[in-house]
Amino acid sequence: MIAWDDFTPLASLAGGLLIGLAAAWLALANGRIAGISGLLGGLVDRAADWPLRAAFVAGVVLAPLVYRLLVGDLPAVHVAASWPQLALAGLLVGVGTRYASGCTSGHGVCGLARLSPRSLVATLSFMAAGFVTVYVLRHALA
Repeated sequence: MIAWDDFTPLASLAGGLLIGLAAAWLALANGRIAGISGLLGGLVDRAADWPLRAAFVAGVVLAPLVYRLLVGDLPAVHVAASWPQLALAGLLVGVGTRYASGCTSGHGVCGLARLSPRSLVATLSFMAAGFVTVYVLRHALA
């Protein structure tokens, strides 16, 4: 069921453009890929470029707060999972990003833009795993 009342093509387009601009700026100005798992991993490991990594991650965290100041209330979010389910999901995503040598932002946004075959395979794998997970949890086990 599609919630047509929540369909926001212009806001989605603006968000996509901002993500693309940020990824392009990071790549062109600093030679870095805007993959969140890689940026965050290097921040934890205290990589030499940790100030850049910290600034990027801070921007990702602070962006919703700036949006709220400029626009008003954030859209309501309803999470239909328990804390243990969320913790398990986060752990599985973390393990997956290590095996895939990157996350959806690194492979899906930056890697596909660079026409990387490895990123294409990784992104297709992410998507397939997501499709199967949703089907199993919402249809097969429901």
